[in-house]
Amino acid sequence: MPQWISWFLSSKGNEYFCEVEEDYILDRFNLTGLNTEVQNYAQALDLITDNLEEDLEDDIRGSVEISARLLYGLIHQRWIVTSRGLAKMLEKYKKADFGRSPRVLCYQQPLLPCGLTDLPYEKPVKLYCPRCEDLYSPKSSRHGSIDGAYFGSTFPHMFLMVYPHMIPSKAPPEGTSATAAGGTAALPGATPSTTAVLPRRLGSTGEDSPRDGRSSALGVGNVSTANAAAKAEKYMPKIFGFKINEIAKLQRWQGAMRDRQISRLEAIEQAEPST
Repeated sequence: MPQWISWFLSSKGNEYFCEVEEDYILDRFNLTGLNTEVQNYAQALDLITDNLEEDLEDDIRGSVEISARLLYGLIHQRWIVTSRGLAKMLEKYKKADFGRSPRVLCYQQPLLPCGLTDLPYEKPVKLYCPRCEDLYSPKSSRHGSIDGAYFGSTFPHMFLMVYPHMIPSKAPPEGTSATAAGGTAALPGATPSTTAVLPRRLGSTGEDSPRDGRSSALGVGNVSTANAAAKAEKYMPKIFGFKINEIAKLQRWQGAMRDRQISRLEAIEQAEPST
């Protein structure tokens, strides 16, 4: 392994990255188009592969160092969707190097890094949970500042297609169970005090119920429930920019159900007298 790559991977905040093999980097076909995206491309590539022999001034070397980080990140995006790159990321996933889901009912499911875009300098990296199929921000500020383009929008979904046995079941793991509504659900290995209270449904007995026994269509205060629902964002998995067929069909159905519910809420709000 080149010394620069070894140094880069051992630096704090770079734990999400895996080693890109040197023969992959030296194959210029794999780097097609990157010379137009990275300044000081030739020098940055030489630095990554330990072939930079020039004595550069401090300010120029600093610029080349920044370019080398960008270049390695963009090469990394391509590498981790190859068979060898996926195998390296599988090892990290099994060790939960990318963290675990903070959602209680995901039962500490290991996460996968994911970019919201394939273009650099746009969005930081997020973490995809295969159990709830949602995104989370890294806990560490060091990891939260990593460019999402260094992992790309394709990786987690390609990973789960290549390793379908790593897709978790939606059922709770053996030995754990979610309690009835209004009860508590404990994290595996957590102490009895480490519990999350599941919310009661509106209309049930308890403090969350409206005083007149029925729920208000206006939501909280004067905020329209229909308007809030219409603005809600939903993550859509893609591979090389294309929607995944089965997930796309499910999300089209979910979108139709949401639009129907919004129409019902709007009709209720229009019929409800203003207070």
